[in-house]
Amino acid sequence: MSAAGLGSGALWEALDAGEIKVGQLESLDASGFPCSLGGEVKDVKARDYVPKSYRKATKVMARDTEIAVIAAQLAIADAGLASRGSGETGASATEDDAHALTPGRTGCQIGAGLLSAEVNELTAALSTSTDPDGRFDLRRWGGNSSGDGGGENAMGNLPPLWMLKYLPNMLACHVTIIHGAEGPSNTITCAESSGILCVGEASRVIERGDADVCFAGGAESKLNPLGLLRLTFAKRLATTGDAADASGFALPYADSSTGGLPGEGGAILLVESKEHAESRGAGIYAGVAGFGAGHSGVPMFPGVFDGDQPAAHADQGLVRAIQAALDDAAITPDQIDAIVPGALGVPSADSGELNALRTVFGDRLGEIETITLAPNIGVTAAGHGALLLSVGAEAVRRQQLPARLHAGEAPEGFRIGACAARDAALHNVLVCTPSLGGQVGAIVLRRAGDHA
Repeated sequence: MSAAGLGSGALWEALDAGEIKVGQLESLDASGFPCSLGGEVKDVKARDYVPKSYRKATKVMARDTEIAVIAAQLAIADAGLASRGSGETGASATEDDAHALTPGRTGCQIGAGLLSAEVNELTAALSTSTDPDGRFDLRRWGGNSSGDGGGENAMGNLPPLWMLKYLPNMLACHVTIIHGAEGPSNTITCAESSGILCVGEASRVIERGDADVCFAGGAESKLNPLGLLRLTFAKRLATTGDAADASGFALPYADSSTGGLPGEGGAILLVESKEHAESRGAGIYAGVAGFGAGHSGVPMFPGVFDGDQPAAHADQGLVRAIQAALDDAAITPDQIDAIVPGALGVPSADSGELNALRTVFGDRLGEIETITLAPNIGVTAAGHGALLLSVGAEAVRRQQLPARLHAGEAPEGFRIGACAARDAALHNVLVCTPSLGGQVGAIVLRRAGDHA
């Protein structure tokens, strides 16, 4: 689910045609922010993708949760599976023509971000917690007049279920309830790398025999006032002014980039044991051949250092993660046919990622094809890594590479410049990304039927 539309097919078509789905934000007035462009998902309602008996629950779903719930329904339909929550919607197969999930053998690992509260919900409480001079008063915010510190309990004016709407684990919570996934469940909150880490976790759950199938991926929306404010303070966004055309800001790894463009979306993938998939005749996109994780040694936040930011470096956490994924897949760097990197367009993240790739692949990096997403749909935060995997799996299945966008000068020795779609022999594809918090992940996807 992305600004390109619903389903991995819609995203692939947009990438293949070199279409930019980022534009002036319509869901909020972003004129006061340095960046007013974003990749929005339009004209979709979660209530249309849940059982009728569950529609009331959509009232307490944040935007991020809605994305995950919709993507999960699309995933289960695409996989030819059925659950207790799929038969009542038009989005999924029914029990008559799909393999039914076994609740205790179905897991769920979904990445989430710092969910941004809706401003009108916050201000209902904040507006009653100010002193006569209009300043925030903590005593007015907390406590109550019945003896708890003499406070006036303005926070009591938050909606009754406010906390249950904005907890990060609500994405996995609603997906597991809807589909009856009663196996191992987890929420990973590691920004752009969340989806990769969740698919890696799902693979490990299956490898140790605790599940046959897992919902795995990530979702997030930063297209709201609090989300944009946080990204602005973290200096992650491009300065677009009132520009209506986003094409000039498609600048991954470019020295001239002023930052990335925000988006909303995510992907839920069905990770399944090979035996379980083959027993039901599933259409396998790709196999998870190897997984690695790590953490950046250099902080990714501007202003962490008293002096200047550190010079260009190789993200050693990402180096270790990629090497671990290659080792897990029992292959060498020479056997990678394409890379789907984070390519966030954020200079501090891109430089570390590029140098990490150079460390692992050396001079051969200039021979390896790449796929980028952010120039087309924006950076979707906790949804980004899952979307990278979705596109990587599509590429492996189709044996094709989509078109690539780039508005500036690409660094030497790295195939990241603009190019048209093309066919490719893809046996092993590396998907990796850095993240805002420094957590990194890498997965090697392998063509179905191939062996190490």
